[in-house]
This record gives sequence, structure tokens and C-alpha cells, in this order.
Amino acid sequence: MDRTPVIGIVGSRGAYGLWLARFFRERMGLQVIGRDPAGDTALDERALIERADVLVFSAPIRATPALIAEYVRLAAGAERGRLWLDITSIKSTPVAALLTSQAEVVGLHPMCAPPHAPTLTGRAMVVCEARLDAWRPWLARFLEASQADCVLAEPEQHDRMMALVQGMVHAGHMAQGALWRELAPTVGGLAAIAPFHTVGYELDLAVTQRMLAGNPAIYQDIQFENPHVAPMLDRLADHVSRLRDLVRESSDSAREQMRRDWLEGGAAFFGPHSLERGSRYFERMAYLLADLAANSCLEVMMPADRPGSLRALLSIFEQHGINFDSIHSSRVSNGELRFRLGLDAATRGEDLAAAVVAMQGAGIARLLPAA
Repeated sequence: MDRTPVIGIVGSRGAYGLWLARFFRERMGLQVIGRDPAGDTALDERALIERADVLVFSAPIRATPALIAEYVRLAAGAERGRLWLDITSIKSTPVAALLTSQAEVVGLHPMCAPPHAPTLTGRAMVVCEARLDAWRPWLARFLEASQADCVLAEPEQHDRMMALVQGMVHAGHMAQGALWRELAPTVGGLAAIAPFHTVGYELDLAVTQRMLAGNPAIYQDIQFENPHVAPMLDRLADHVSRLRDLVRESSDSAREQMRRDWLEGGAAFFGPHSLERGSRYFERMAYLLADLAANSCLEVMMPADRPGSLRALLSIFEQHGINFDSIHSSRVSNGELRFRLGLDAATRGEDLAAAVVAMQGAGIARLLPAA
């Protein structure tokens, strides 16, 4: 199209709706309008349909197909020549609903919660190009601006994948959460378990707690709205039941069967290259956890992201004789860089205080409150 498109978001108060609105405005310079079915009535549905060149449905999974159907009914052909998108964790039913419209249609699934970063760098996004023609160049610009690792898929293929990538993984962690709630109190609670931690335990606990801190409706719909999840759960339950029965039997043949079926069989499936890569990744996580567990550290925010900024920051500490054990960085939603600086054990308090004063006085970075 010749003019700059207007973006409409249905579900603008949801977490992803808010992130998308900010992304379109700040990263692509686009006008964003929205109507949240949960209460924002600044624009009625028909007005949103007429004004939005690109309409994005970012609503709860369970509600999305019916919501799209209602917009199709209200549009009554006015959507012809426009682009309609959905952002959900299930693709078959939303995309099928979108295809009953006369708009061009693409289903999207960012494979993460709305990030604190301004883009989806390092995250995957599934793209289901259901009906795409005139809007293809614009979609390509949007996907490039998102900086996501995009993968093309058919809606049915996506949902089968999600039964494993999301459904199985979430089910395992929900079961772990239930077991921790049931069994941890019998040994003194999570605080009593903590000194006995392993890297695997810490990672599983972190993923479980991350899930439980999120929106329950999302995890509920991922289990209930994907038809491929129930058969997967049957297979998962079968494997756990077989393992339980072998452990109860506790014979030499049961031990051999467990090793053959669950360990050696699994290793043969993944192959040596994949296992080596996984082992290296696990070791990297172990080093990261060790760094993050260190109490002697500084957290600083660097507002300017330009060549030489990190060198200027490190130079301040070098001038005060301070060495670092580790440096970790992340980018937050407003584009600023956050650094976690692990301090050498020999660091003197007076030297550190002087370095912080110099750092903030020069405007290079500002000290953040301790986590």
C-alpha cells in the first residue's frame, strides 16, 4: 500500500497486546489503535475494522476463534485488501477462523512471554502464511524488525509441534510443582532443600516457578485447546507408569530394562553430537548459575549504547584497582543495557564506593538497587 498502515490490536490491554503496541509505535513508527474486549470501548468494533489496515488479534486462546468470527460478521467484506493476524499459542482454529474473512491472513506465534527487551532477538516466532499476497513485503519488514528467529509452518504442523514443545514441557513442570507442594513440606520445605541443590534441580525449579508466576489461563488453554495434547499426555503417563512399575519391581531385569529403554535408548535417539551439545549447554548454565549466586556484585544500568561505552565503564573501575570475576548483560524494554558485575573477593569497600561515584558522576552508568 502507498500510505503508512494503521495497526489495530484486539486485546490491547493483554500482555502481548501492550508489547506489540509499543513495538509498532517505537520500532516501526506506526500508529496503533486498539479495543480490548475486556473493557476498552474507546473504539467500537466496526470503527476499529474500518480504521485498521492491519488488525492483530491478541486475545486468550480459548476466546480467539469466536472473537475472530464476530469481527468477520461485523466486517461483512470491509476487511478485503487488509491484513489480519493472530498472536496465539494454537494455530489451527484461529487461522481457520481468520480464513472465513476476506482479508489476507497470517497466524503468528512468538515462542516466549512478552519480553522485557524491545525486540524478539534470540526468540523463535512461528509464521503461518495462510493467505498472503499484497501484504507480503510489509510482513517481511515487520518480521525483520522483530529480530525473531522466524520459522514457517502450516497450522496443523505447528499444533503438533506445540504438543511436545509446550504441552509436554508444561505438563512435566506442573506435575513437579504439584509434587513439590505435596512432598517438600515433609522434608522441611524448599528452604531446607536448597542446600542440597543440583544444577538440574535449580533449572527445573526456576522453570516451574516461572510458569506459576505467569498467567494461569495461558497454560490452561495450551493444555485444553490443542487436540494433540491429550494423546501426548497418554503416552507420557504410560512411560511414567512403566518406570514406576520397574522401580517397584526392583529386580536385576527391571534395572536392565530401565537402563536399556530410558537411558541407552534415549541416548541412541539423540545421537552423540546432540548429546555433546546438550552437555555443553548444561555446563554453561552451571557457570551462569554460579555467577548469579555470588553475593558480591554490582548491578548497573548503562543508558547509552554505543561503541566504547563498555570500555569507558570498565576503565572507571580499572582506575580504582577493581577486578571483576564475571560480567553479564541484558537489554530492557526501553533499550538500556543492564550489567551485573561480579566483584573480585579482594575488592575494598572504599575503592568500590569511589568507583561508583566516578561512574555516576561521568554519566556512564547508574547503580541499581541490590536484587
